[in-house]
Amino acid sequence: MVPRVVLGALGAVLALLTLHTGAAIAEPRITWRVENPFRLFTRPSDTEVHRATYQDLGEAERTTPVLAAERALARRHPGDGWAAGMMDHLCWSTERNRYGCRNATDYLHPRAHRVLLTLRDVPDADRIDCTWLTAPLARGGLGGSVTARCDEPVTLSVPYPAGARVTVEIGGREIAATNAKVNDLLVVAMGDSFASGEGNPDVPVRFSRERRADYGSVGFGGEPLAGYPARVGPWRSIGDSAFIKNNARWIDQACHRSLYSHQLRAALQLAIEDPHRAVTFIGYACSGAEIVDGLFRRYKGHEWVPNPPDLSQLSAIAQAQCGPNRAQEVELPEAYHMRGRIPELKGGLVMRRCDSEEARKIDLVLVSVGGNDIGFARLLANAVLSDQSSLRSLGGWFGQVHGFLAASDLLDGLEARLLSLKRAVHGLLHVPWAEADRVMLVAYPSLALLPDGRQICPDGRAGMTVTPDFVLSENRARESMAAGERLDAVMEDTSKQNGWTYVSSHREQFRGRGICAGYTEHAFSIADDLRLPRWTGRRWEPFNPADWQAYVPRQRWFRTPNDAFMTGNFHVSESLIQKVLKLQGFTSFQLLLASIYSGAFHPTAEGQAAMADAVVVEARRVLAKYAAQSN
Repeated sequence: MVPRVVLGALGAVLALLTLHTGAAIAEPRITWRVENPFRLFTRPSDTEVHRATYQDLGEAERTTPVLAAERALARRHPGDGWAAGMMDHLCWSTERNRYGCRNATDYLHPRAHRVLLTLRDVPDADRIDCTWLTAPLARGGLGGSVTARCDEPVTLSVPYPAGARVTVEIGGREIAATNAKVNDLLVVAMGDSFASGEGNPDVPVRFSRERRADYGSVGFGGEPLAGYPARVGPWRSIGDSAFIKNNARWIDQACHRSLYSHQLRAALQLAIEDPHRAVTFIGYACSGAEIVDGLFRRYKGHEWVPNPPDLSQLSAIAQAQCGPNRAQEVELPEAYHMRGRIPELKGGLVMRRCDSEEARKIDLVLVSVGGNDIGFARLLANAVLSDQSSLRSLGGWFGQVHGFLAASDLLDGLEARLLSLKRAVHGLLHVPWAEADRVMLVAYPSLALLPDGRQICPDGRAGMTVTPDFVLSENRARESMAAGERLDAVMEDTSKQNGWTYVSSHREQFRGRGICAGYTEHAFSIADDLRLPRWTGRRWEPFNPADWQAYVPRQRWFRTPNDAFMTGNFHVSESLIQKVLKLQGFTSFQLLLASIYSGAFHPTAEGQAAMADAVVVEARRVLAKYAAQSN
């Protein structure tokens, strides 16, 4: 038997709903949003952290929402950063190097979305029950129903892509209805270390308050390599198994790909700002990747791991488009070498391609590439390595050096490489020629510009005292900057030729936030101190390394070598040093790895967020254009 109080409340509601007087009475309405719009996160609560942070931003902050949110989240998570608690709950398999969820099989090709619905403007909603009914808008589907108190939100499953008709009844009478149709975007991403988030591990290294680390020898300038910050943990010697176990952690360890990547943050922002939108994100950016070795050909990544990437980035995306089905292997001997201008792609090039009938359509392609193709790391090394540095003789991705002329020769071939990539995005990933602006090439920010936008960081070792190998030369840095400006011009011109969207507005924001930026905006803080903690024999100077916080807001938006040591602190095992690198007893090499391979000269999380904001502005425009065309 229905209680009288409920019958009375129901009668009052129905009376109000049918009342026709001169007074305006709001009609009941349904509002809804996708429960977990950023589908990479397996826990809706993780997406909700970002959505709620965005909702709390003020009007001015929403002009740069990703940067504002990053700063807000950093204040709430001053230790390891916000990503540390989310990285183990993703639709990504580190064992298989594939996207997919443990408890669901439809990440790449969703069949339905959970949506959260709320009934508004119902009198006495806390006293009566409402029945929610769903009817698929496509033929053949099954509907459902759920009953709950009228003031309580309900969660329902809505078929994708057709959606469902949702109605609400009280006592068998329909009082509100709406169509719930989710717009699920496929955002794919590829590129190099600026895209992967290098320098910003999901879980940074932690340091002991008391222990010190010595690197066993004397630097070339006679400076003792002793009294360095030491990791926490039960390790006995640098590089032993207990030491390596506490290396910084990444979503993808080989590629140093993290949740702080501007590509991922842009996709996340697009997901949370529209209540009826979801985003399926697949990103394969990898530190050290080039267009040839990385995008077209398999590249094993930046860090030595047992299970490195097994596909090139383009092939990995093509495979993801196919979902559970295997993409075809196709040999492309003539398609992409540009009449011999890219000899590395001549003959024997085997790529994956999903059949166009099975391939999921891509909405946005985010790309950051070009820097490694012109050897920008070698330009940078020339600017910051002392003439006496042992790195100059060791070689490697950073040890090799060259100047503007060598970079200019490589720049001449970059246009052909980018045009080849355009062909691949169309031929392998099925992005139509007429929709080439869905491809968004992101510019590299300037590394050392002072606030006036003309001067650059002066000679010196500010931010680079971790090892005597580093000494910034202003003249050589200016040469590198000139190459960087030419790189930007080539990327922009080629983007216009290709019909791509070129994203570059963030470059202006990086002025005054380069590697030498210190206390220009804030009072003294550890975050803005360019020095590295060292043990003086009696105490730590200038601060205890245990107090370092990798992700608090700071003036500089690039990781210095000192910052990289304190954040990524990359080391390799003793056995690898001896067997692979053949550096018997060369403990000081670990110090170079800890300051270079840990993300030195790459954007901080704030810098990545600023880049993401620039991407979001252009992405909104592109998406709005195609949404208007489809209506």
